[in-house]
Amino acid sequence: MSTTIRFGTSGWRAIVADEFTVANIRRAVAGIAVYVKSQPGPHRVLVGRDPRFLGESFVAETARVLAGAGIEPIVIPEAAPTPAIAYAVRMLKTSGAINFTASHNPPEYNGIKFSTPDGAPALPEVTKQIEAAIAEIDAAGCAIARAEPPAGGFETADVKPAFLKRLAELIDLKAIAKAGIKIVYDPFWGAGRGYSSDLLREAGVAVETVHDYRDVLFGGHAPEPDDYLLGDAKQKMRESGAALGIATDGDADRFGIVDGNGTFLQPNYIIALLFDYLVETRGWRNGVAKSVATTNLINALAEHHKVPLYETPVGFKYIGELINGDKIAIGGEESAGLTIRGHVPEKDGILAGLLVAEMVAVRGKSLSMQLKELFAKVGSFYPVRENFRLTREAMQKFTEKLKADPAELGGHKVTQVVRTDGLKLILDDGSWVCYRLSGTEPVVRAYTEARSEQGMEALRTAAEKFVLG
Repeated sequence: MSTTIRFGTSGWRAIVADEFTVANIRRAVAGIAVYVKSQPGPHRVLVGRDPRFLGESFVAETARVLAGAGIEPIVIPEAAPTPAIAYAVRMLKTSGAINFTASHNPPEYNGIKFSTPDGAPALPEVTKQIEAAIAEIDAAGCAIARAEPPAGGFETADVKPAFLKRLAELIDLKAIAKAGIKIVYDPFWGAGRGYSSDLLREAGVAVETVHDYRDVLFGGHAPEPDDYLLGDAKQKMRESGAALGIATDGDADRFGIVDGNGTFLQPNYIIALLFDYLVETRGWRNGVAKSVATTNLINALAEHHKVPLYETPVGFKYIGELINGDKIAIGGEESAGLTIRGHVPEKDGILAGLLVAEMVAVRGKSLSMQLKELFAKVGSFYPVRENFRLTREAMQKFTEKLKADPAELGGHKVTQVVRTDGLKLILDDGSWVCYRLSGTEPVVRAYTEARSEQGMEALRTAAEKFVLG
């Protein structure tokens, strides 16, 4: 029985040699080809990858399947960041891109991400058509056509120069250089290698790097720029006296930020700080977007700056739509994804890190100090995210429980129930809890946010009790 290919929040992901096989890749690409052919031509598709194991082979096979379907493949020879591929889609005016990446997932995973001609991740209405096309191909039982490359090989594209040029237009590199700050960059052995560091060095900024070589095992863990994995970057910061550490994940669409004192600032806070900074320096007041699970510090800032607020389901494609419509200055998710006005409708960890460097340089203050000032301006917010792994039976029970609207949680009255994505409970003291179910495993994601450090533990305990009780 063949694997059912489902495109989730960021495409289809699976374990290599288990479900992520060449045969299944052919099926997925053939389904994408059917969708592309149903759209206006000319039919040209970019094919790229992050540095994962066998990526080059998957790209080559994809090019053959596309060519066999009458679509012109444009191959990106080197590993490339997801946002750079998204930008290339727009610049080269292709029918979209097929990107082999499992982003921040462990090294045994790979995945296919399909971007539409606007450079954004495919929306559910598109991925449903692709899934339906795969099912039809399976039902027909015909062999999937493949074409060999022409004598000179398939057309190729180097996406790096144009993308770096665009970043140089969006970031005040001169201000970073003038401030004389030192920066450490950790690409996590990923596709961001040679992007942030090259751009900063060219501008005259002192940059040190760690994990700046290819390792398909990503050091033996997930290429995720989270606090517990940034020890080497922090050590390099201490050695070099760096004012800032910036990191990106496997495909460089997510970011991790370390302050000069070694403190990791969670993405919730970085998005809020950058929102405040963009209003201050660019004067952009057209709006701000955040997923339902992202800090309400952004809500408070939107009210403070009198800027429209958009709260979306989880999934960056929804924020991408708002970027495309020029409805927002910045959009972000607590899972370390953001982009800004005039840029790609896709998460960009490289842009995020560079923009933070600009903010530190221009304001002349550490991130910890800037956050303290932000709290003084609009109030304090303490967000936490936790995962609870349940048995299948407990998961079914909790799924039923989510259908009801609780009147209270942890002794606090529920003043509002939000069902944009999962179940979000707003409590009478301004704190909140949001529960979302994983689409792939028996895991409940619990997002909590208290208004004080003391209230944080009590809220986390109440949130856990609601899941396990």
